[in-house]
Amino acid sequence: MNRRQFLATGAAVALPLPALAQTEPDIIRAVTRQIEVKGRSARVFGLVDRNGRPGWSRRAGEGFAVRLVNETTEPTGIHWHGPTPPWRQDGVPGVSMEPIPPGSSQEFRFPLDRPATHWMHSHLGLQKQALMAAPLIVRPTNARDEQEVVILLQDFSFTPADELLARLLGGPAEAAPHGGGAAHMPAPAPHAAMGGMGIVDRLRRLVGLGRGGMAMDINDIEFDAYLANDRTLDDPEVIAVERRGRVRLRIINGASATGFHLDLGAVTGTLVAVDGEDLAEPLRVSTLPLAVAQRADVLLYLPEGGAALPILFRREGARERTGVILQPPGAAISRLDGMGAATPALGLELEARLRGPSAPARASRTVIMPLTGDMAAYRWGMGDGSPIQLRRGERLEIEMRNTTMMSHPMHLHGHHFQVVAIEGRRLAGALRDTVLVPPMQRVTIGFTAENPGPWPFHCHHLYHQVRGMETLLRYA
Repeated sequence: MNRRQFLATGAAVALPLPALAQTEPDIIRAVTRQIEVKGRSARVFGLVDRNGRPGWSRRAGEGFAVRLVNETTEPTGIHWHGPTPPWRQDGVPGVSMEPIPPGSSQEFRFPLDRPATHWMHSHLGLQKQALMAAPLIVRPTNARDEQEVVILLQDFSFTPADELLARLLGGPAEAAPHGGGAAHMPAPAPHAAMGGMGIVDRLRRLVGLGRGGMAMDINDIEFDAYLANDRTLDDPEVIAVERRGRVRLRIINGASATGFHLDLGAVTGTLVAVDGEDLAEPLRVSTLPLAVAQRADVLLYLPEGGAALPILFRREGARERTGVILQPPGAAISRLDGMGAATPALGLELEARLRGPSAPARASRTVIMPLTGDMAAYRWGMGDGSPIQLRRGERLEIEMRNTTMMSHPMHLHGHHFQVVAIEGRRLAGALRDTVLVPPMQRVTIGFTAENPGPWPFHCHHLYHQVRGMETLLRYA
């Protein structure tokens, strides 16, 4: 079966697109733009609305009706991270769509029924490293008595992403597909050869569309800057807030390869949702771990004194930090150092305390998924790399066993799963779409196969993914 035949067959068995209101779609533009990082100009990507504002936001129930317009000089494909649309709307080149050429566009329509903190990002090559990402926020139907503050975290390098990858490989640059990895965006490069096959071709092979080292390493890339809403602590975003007001922090770790610790200092907030899913038991926190691609909603009641409140994010296993500042009327702003105390590696202590809305449903089977790697060769994998075949309606558990000495933030497309065991200990954990599996540990997730299609399942550390830590779940 060739690629065109597969797509036709897949379209026949996929769920029909939802009947959204027949209004003109919103516009999301993939663009190139200039930002300033530590006093230097940088040319990066962006995802903006028709007025140039980053990302997209609407109220629950209004649905996602968007035309993505590619105004860059490179093909692209944008994944809607958090929603669970029909597979043809997922935005993954090589699986659910072809890359969108420069100057072209593609329409997406699917329902968004619940308030949630989601995001969007390129799923083509290394483009996400060049800041091809933005928030995707679904707000409640009725306004809440709270101010929303959206914070998108990213890691940034003036060095092109294909050169960063080459350094990890210890040899000449392996160019990202279509040159999509440069933080300052060089001219388009040839299609990659990653293990002899580029990422899009590798996904096509999995879906049927055609063609160990043991030294612990918390951070395998030293980036030039760590950004919160495109800015460093040298020049942070200052957000006006009310005295004694209530603020909902919508935090998105959109970094390519960096985990962070939220640091509220002496202030305590309430963690109410992770990955867009409400917790059954909100937790009081002053710090919390954020693996790559994870999100957190934290409610804050601003202190009585009316002082400015830094919302800081400390790089995992290092001293660098970034953040924003909440400023009540008249509050003085103090300069903040971009370096702080060293932090530990992210772990699962908080994950073990999170509780979802119900006890896990009984699974019909369990799949053991080793997460493998060779640090010296910088080669990563999942099991034998072949797709996981499902039956529609079955309840599946996947036990991920990390056999490497690096953490892996594992993301499943098209589904929300429940964390049902950590190190073999059963729990009614949080609903998520991305969970961290630390070195030499086991995490088990459970979900019901209710959204037919071929779905990517991969490590969200960008450089681990493009070097092989990805597979597919597939059912019709």
